[in-house]
Amino acid sequence: MDKVFRVAVAGLPMIVVVSLIVLGRSLPQYFNSLQYLAGFIFLEILMLCLWFYDLLFFPLLMIAFLWAGMNIPLTQSWTTGRWVVLGIGTAVGLVRALRMGLLHRFHPLHLVAALCVISAMASAMMSAGLQLSLMKAFSLFLLFLYAASGGRLVLQNPDRFFRGLLLACEISVYASAVAYALGLEIWGNANSLGAVEGVIAAPLLLWGALVAPAKNLRLRRAISCLVSLYLVYFSVTRAAMLAAGLSMLVLLLALRRNKLILQGSVGIGCLLAISAIATPDRFDEVKSSFVAGVIYKGHQTEGLLGSRMTPWQETVRVIQDNPYFGSGFGASIYGDKPFGETGTLAVASISREHGSSYLAITEWVGMLGIVPFALLIFLVIQAVVRVFLYLRRTGNASHYSVPLMMVMIAGLAHAGFEDWLFAVGYYLTVIFWVLAFLLMDVVPQTSSHRTSFVHGMRIRYATDPAVAPR
Repeated sequence: MDKVFRVAVAGLPMIVVVSLIVLGRSLPQYFNSLQYLAGFIFLEILMLCLWFYDLLFFPLLMIAFLWAGMNIPLTQSWTTGRWVVLGIGTAVGLVRALRMGLLHRFHPLHLVAALCVISAMASAMMSAGLQLSLMKAFSLFLLFLYAASGGRLVLQNPDRFFRGLLLACEISVYASAVAYALGLEIWGNANSLGAVEGVIAAPLLLWGALVAPAKNLRLRRAISCLVSLYLVYFSVTRAAMLAAGLSMLVLLLALRRNKLILQGSVGIGCLLAISAIATPDRFDEVKSSFVAGVIYKGHQTEGLLGSRMTPWQETVRVIQDNPYFGSGFGASIYGDKPFGETGTLAVASISREHGSSYLAITEWVGMLGIVPFALLIFLVIQAVVRVFLYLRRTGNASHYSVPLMMVMIAGLAHAGFEDWLFAVGYYLTVIFWVLAFLLMDVVPQTSSHRTSFVHGMRIRYATDPAVAPR
């Protein structure tokens, strides 16, 4: 039976080629259409990535979601295509994970994630926009299922995964820098630029520079990190600045790199002092612009968080009007009165800003439904604390949990001021939760040497010296 299966699999590419030739000769009109041709190419790429699932599928998934959310050509095509990729990839990944026995190893996070999906579904059933909320809840189910099954397969070769992740960050940094230098806002808005560079690129590249085995590689990643930090400043988003700064500071404190923190602070101070002495008028202009445009966001009279007060107040009002079951997962109420009187139902990520992911999810699912989501975030924070304590104890920055910890810190801090943490259609949401689930597999557990093998997949723990990606 196995021989027959292998022969069938080996002959499948030839069968596909012959079938396409026959279709091309019998139905040439489908192959002369650019739309159908693009569809065939998409299916071929998808089949290739599914065939080499562990190596190619996660990059394809991220490209699909990034393409759908960026301001570049063919964005509309990927708006639907990303869900096809996620749905098929989740099904295939689930089968592969079951065959490898990977799903036999659960973490409490996986159970809590399932409870979050149930809460989202229950909230959707109570929503006035039933169809919209159910679709949003189902997309959350697909994301969590993929992260708990197929997404974990990248740890079969973690060195390759993290090398690829660092290389992708470098490419995104320089591509963004060139695009914005040419006046092309490829990320759509400043908030998205700041989120990508501050939550993902800058923390990962700092870690990559610290663990790089060669001097030239360390220098290359350090320069990329500085460019990403400049892009964060260029985006003029305080949430991204806070996210990048906090994650980097936590890493350096955990590694006891107090000297590096001091050197960086002194260096910034010297640059500011030299600028003030050399061009005092220009320095005053830049300082005034920074205070008004970055710190206060044009709301000096309202205080430091003046730009966030209005969406926060509106969201709190809606929560008070719908305290138990919320407005429905992924849907928001805005207007003077709750939906059903004079209010209007709208998709929160498009129609109304909440000013915080935590307020947004509370509005969506209510005070009863928020419990599993709060527990989910608590488990992520608990894992972050474990990695921090492990770093303080060992100083082993090469452990695979360290970059994941940095992304979690940056993401959770950033989500306090932006609405994306549970908005599954957003690319940052996808990569954040996939990395969060991966963190549960590599988080330090004990102080003893321990390495677990799950059907050929090695998971490294605590003092098991993970090899830094080269």
